[in-house]
Amino acid sequence: MSVASPCIGVCQLDTSGRYCTGCLRTLDEIAGWSQADDARKLAALARIAALSQPGSPRELHCSHCGQPFHCGSGGQRGGCWCADLPPLRSTPGASADCLCPGCLHQLANGG
Repeated sequence: MSVASPCIGVCQLDTSGRYCTGCLRTLDEIAGWSQADDARKLAALARIAALSQPGSPRELHCSHCGQPFHCGSGGQRGGCWCADLPPLRSTPGASADCLCPGCLHQLANGG
């Protein structure tokens, strides 16, 4: 069996530099795809599928402090915890990736 690459031709790293925003593979998964056996490829596809489920939290890394956090869950009304905060105005050059709860709360409080 030959497991096809999940690449969709949108090859861009997230702001943490760890994941492709198109296929959601890690840099290690991308670099090793052609040498990986089918079991390893299927494990990567299963991890990607779990991230792609509606309401499934994704692990990200804060572009400000670098700490890992989960996006997409933990909110008081369901959904992501960030929906509980007031909307923040984007600043020019701001990262497209989310901030961790600590950094986002600090920013929301004027810090």
